[in-house]
Amino acid sequence: MRTIAVINKKEKYPYDDIIGMPHHQSATRVHMSNHDRAAQFAPFAALTGYDTSIKETARLTEEKIDLDESEKEVLNEKLQIIRDNTDTDAEVTITYFLPDEKKAGGTYVSYTGCVKKIDEYARTLIMADKTIIPVEQIIGIESELFL
Repeated sequence: MRTIAVINKKEKYPYDDIIGMPHHQSATRVHMSNHDRAAQFAPFAALTGYDTSIKETARLTEEKIDLDESEKEVLNEKLQIIRDNTDTDAEVTITYFLPDEKKAGGTYVSYTGCVKKIDEYARTLIMADKTIIPVEQIIGIESELFL
C-alpha cells in the first residue's frame, strides 16, 4: 500500500525565504566551469603504482644457465677462431644471457652479426654495429667458420 504525503501550502519550511533566489557569484573570482567542478569528484588511484607493481611481479624471467667446463672449453675454441677471422666479416649467431635490470633472472637473446673486435681485458665482444656482448654471458655460438 502506498502512502502519499500531502503538503500544506500554508506550512512554513526553513528555506522558503531563499529557495527562489539566484545563485551567488563572486565578483573577485572566476566562475568554475561544470567540467572543472566534475573533475573534483572524479575517481582517483588510492594505490598509485599498484598496477605497475603487479605487472612487474607477473613478468617472467629465466634463470642463467651455468655451463660446465667442457662447454666452456668449446666456447673458448670458437672465440679463438672468431678472433683469428675478425678481418673476414664472417657472420656469427651468438646466444647470450641478458640480465634483467629490475628483478632476478633475465632473458636469453640471439644476436646475429659480424664481430669487429674481441676485448680480452674487458672480456667482451664488440660487434660491427657497436653492440657489446659480455663473454661470461655467452652460452652458444654458431657460424660457418666452425664447419
